[in-house]
Amino acid sequence: MEQQSKALVTPEWIIANRDNPKLVLIEIDTDDTSAFEQGHIPGATGWAWKEVLWDRNMREFPDPQEFARRMERFGISNDSIVVFYGDPVEFGFYGWWTFKYCGHDDVRMLDGGKKRWRAEGHQLVTDTKAITPGVYEPRPRRDDIRALKDEVVKSIGDNAVAILDNRSDDEFYGRSNNLPGKPDFGAERYGHIPGAKQLNFVNLLDETESFLDPAAIRQKLENAGATPDKRVICYCRRSHRAALVCFTMIELLGYTDVRNYDGSWTEWGTAVGTPIER
Repeated sequence: MEQQSKALVTPEWIIANRDNPKLVLIEIDTDDTSAFEQGHIPGATGWAWKEVLWDRNMREFPDPQEFARRMERFGISNDSIVVFYGDPVEFGFYGWWTFKYCGHDDVRMLDGGKKRWRAEGHQLVTDTKAITPGVYEPRPRRDDIRALKDEVVKSIGDNAVAILDNRSDDEFYGRSNNLPGKPDFGAERYGHIPGAKQLNFVNLLDETESFLDPAAIRQKLENAGATPDKRVICYCRRSHRAALVCFTMIELLGYTDVRNYDGSWTEWGTAVGTPIER
């Protein structure tokens, strides 16, 4: 697709900028870094998502001071160009969203990630690079891109808000609480947030997990009621897929009021008193 934003880069861009000292390339995996260890893009560092991106003692993100300490340990400074990709693809977008929320300025995504990298004939490696500590000044959080449960509750029935469910059909219609082919767990109840419209995140990607043409993406979003004049709240099961859709609207289409409900269905489907549709 035609590049619409500097926040979306291609494999060719990575190759051309591999010697840029400001570039930090990060692969985000699931609960460990085994996928990274089996083969990653040259120059990348591997993270298990919760280990680096979550607070260690609560279901929250590290405070600004702790975030800064972690960044320094991984060789990231305030002016670093941080490029994420994920294995699976949506985990990289969770990194993008978390960094934006924690105040980092220059965060980008590798379009298509590992799948496109391999499809274009580029090699994966197993060696890791040495890390030189960075210097990071704590930054304020960006609460304008995050939705908490109480805000979502208040948004139900509000015509100025579009609630977008980015899960699969089975999850949305209450037949499962997890991705197809995965163990059925994640919440006590099944279904979706009342009034939410479904847009499965995979419908925005092609066979290489790269983004479709922006015009096609815009049409899919608008068909689901997510128009630029509304506040859009995205959710999925744990907010990785929702983060990908948030990136699409904010970085590729220029939407100005998009929020990720990061508690997502794991919180909503278990919390006492939250309404549910099936």
